[in-house]
Amino acid sequence: MPLSEHEQKLLEQLEKQLHEDDPKFANSMGSDPGRTWSTRHLVIGVLAALAGIALLLVGVTTQIIIVGVLGFVVMGGGVYFATMRNGSGGKGGSPSAGKSGKPRSSFMSSLEERWDERRRDDS
Repeated sequence: MPLSEHEQKLLEQLEKQLHEDDPKFANSMGSDPGRTWSTRHLVIGVLAALAGIALLLVGVTTQIIIVGVLGFVVMGGGVYFATMRNGSGGKGGSPSAGKSGKPRSSFMSSLEERWDERRRDDS
């Protein structure tokens, strides 16, 4: 079920507050709007994964363990590279991480206020 327009606005506000209050946690959750999927990473990663599968199969058919292990490592590296994200937003997050105590409490208090408003509206 899609979100209503009001719910979408509330969700956007919550995401914005989360990025302002705790950017390190927001980046770890992967919801940073500054980070995008890279087509170049995806293509190179898929090609590397396919090359790794080919090496793995060659290693299995020739019974050379080193080639099979190398193929597995190349395949894993390709999958990792394909799922990497480009982002310029990760550079300024560390200095403000120590100051997140007070804004976090205001964030929580605003959430509590919204919860109370919803409960009042339901009654």
